[in-house]
Amino acid sequence: MTRRLGVTLCLILSCMLGVSTVGYTQDSKPVQLVPPQMEGGKPLMQALKERATARAFSPEKLPDQVLSNLLWAAFGVNRPDGRRTAPSASNWQEVDIYVVAPNGAFMYEAKTHSLTPVASEDLRALAGTQAFVKDAPVTLVFVADYARMGKATQEQKDFLAPADTGYISQNVYLFCASDGLATGVRASIDKPALAKPLKLRPDQKIILAQSVGYPKK
Repeated sequence: MTRRLGVTLCLILSCMLGVSTVGYTQDSKPVQLVPPQMEGGKPLMQALKERATARAFSPEKLPDQVLSNLLWAAFGVNRPDGRRTAPSASNWQEVDIYVVAPNGAFMYEAKTHSLTPVASEDLRALAGTQAFVKDAPVTLVFVADYARMGKATQEQKDFLAPADTGYISQNVYLFCASDGLATGVRASIDKPALAKPLKLRPDQKIILAQSVGYPKK
């Protein structure tokens, strides 16, 4: 089966089942993303030239294929041994990506390239303190799970988890520059208010949030 045919079949199946990639399901079963497209895009040097931070977004929804590509580029599996598109200290892979959208919040599962529903409500307004945050169709929330960081000291965890998050954020920036999307990362988040509906444990720390969408015209 060709990759293109596989993508088409996934889209047809989603329509038949009435399940959108970013749709919340009451039984909280993971929703399979369509396979990411790993070819194409702008040359690296052009993407670097066009990399920029946006603070205004169109409310237009991201297509399922674009969301799939975005998440894989951010921190997807790119090798048979399970390693990812961004590095992490000691290969802890301690950073999880939560996708906050109008119809719910989801955690990205890189190994299966799927989304696990976490909350059914629109949490976008909690994902940042600036007014524009609620308008972006998708916000990625980067959460570090300190429990995965072995015998690292607290000081090491507090340094390495944000560093690893930075690599992922830059992947998002470069993908957006390549795909004509707008994006902006921020640390200005009411972390306790957002952590509660995301059902985070005390040793899961929100590091940054990054909104993604089409440029506002």
